[in-house]
Amino acid sequence: MSEFLERVWSGFKETPYRKRVLIITIAVIIGTLSIFVTTRLARMLQHKEMNEMALWSYAMERMGESTHNDPLVFQVIHNQKIPYILLDESGRVEKYHLLPESVVSHPDKRMKLMLRLSRQNTPIEITTPRGYRYILFYGNSALLDWLIIFPYLQLGVVAIFVFFAFMTFRTSKQDEQNRVWIGLAKETAHQLGTPISSLMGWLEYLRSQGVDEAAVEEMSKDLTRLVKVADRFGKIGSETALSTTNLGEVVGDCVIYFRTRIPKRVTLDYNGLAMAPVMVMMNAALFEWVVENLLKNALDALQGVGNISVQVSEDNEWAYIDVTDTGKGIAKANWKKIFEPGYTTKTRGWGLGLSLSKRIIEEYHGGHIAVIDSEVGRGTTIRISVHKSDN
Repeated sequence: MSEFLERVWSGFKETPYRKRVLIITIAVIIGTLSIFVTTRLARMLQHKEMNEMALWSYAMERMGESTHNDPLVFQVIHNQKIPYILLDESGRVEKYHLLPESVVSHPDKRMKLMLRLSRQNTPIEITTPRGYRYILFYGNSALLDWLIIFPYLQLGVVAIFVFFAFMTFRTSKQDEQNRVWIGLAKETAHQLGTPISSLMGWLEYLRSQGVDEAAVEEMSKDLTRLVKVADRFGKIGSETALSTTNLGEVVGDCVIYFRTRIPKRVTLDYNGLAMAPVMVMMNAALFEWVVENLLKNALDALQGVGNISVQVSEDNEWAYIDVTDTGKGIAKANWKKIFEPGYTTKTRGWGLGLSLSKRIIEEYHGGHIAVIDSEVGRGTTIRISVHKSDN
């Protein structure tokens, strides 16, 4: 049965969007109609049972008290499968049907039973021609109870179906957006290939013309960085190969590159180059992208003045990279929001940098990235945590 449901659900997810909307709409309409019909049937059956009990009571009143000992009279009502208890004016039980004897014979339990039955249906008072009085407590038949409950069960099933359909739509929409971004990233990498090749040629030409070697070397570093950026875009959506790498060197390369390109009134400290190697499983190109994003955000937060500190540390299982700045800080309510797609405090930004960073760290590297400390006006610390390599 579970395999059948799984095949049905898989087929539903593979159905085109418009057809899925149609299927859900039809299912909701059918479910609504079914609930309406079931509810109406329950009301009709309830009125029928009430009328039958009222008619039986009327027959007892007209025929006299001798009827309550007549097995034929009681057989008629017994065939209706309606639970009841008949008491005389002194409270003594005359007859009962479809009720546990242990409950009927126990005064306290019997009182609770009569209260429950009276909530289902109004008790009927019976007065015979000789003046004997009886009171009839009766409930709903088992069929009526099921018909009353069934619409709620149907409503629950419809609600569950709509919930899973909504989750499927949401997932499908996310998958579609992911495919668009992956396609855009790969196309960007492809388009960057032509100017990169051209720039490599022009760089060799500048070297042949005796241009200042220091300037050419810096241009070469920027071109190398551009090649890495194109390579990163090309890797999005593909299987990411991880290899055992020295974390300190990867982070150190990013820090060294940024040190020559930051404002003069900004300092960038790093402790990793003096540390013993910290080996982790990573894709260096994508991991550098994350570190660069954090450094760029830190620079934006400083607005040209302040300090950035990059600290690498470790314990028995994890390696940590803390990027701390003395910038404008982040309100605690936004510590998680900054990693959501589209969230940005910049006037010209898409809010994708930290979102992509989170995905790279958590989905590709099995690690974590989060704000661990921040105060408005004093600065922020963002930590990357990744598992250490067993090798």
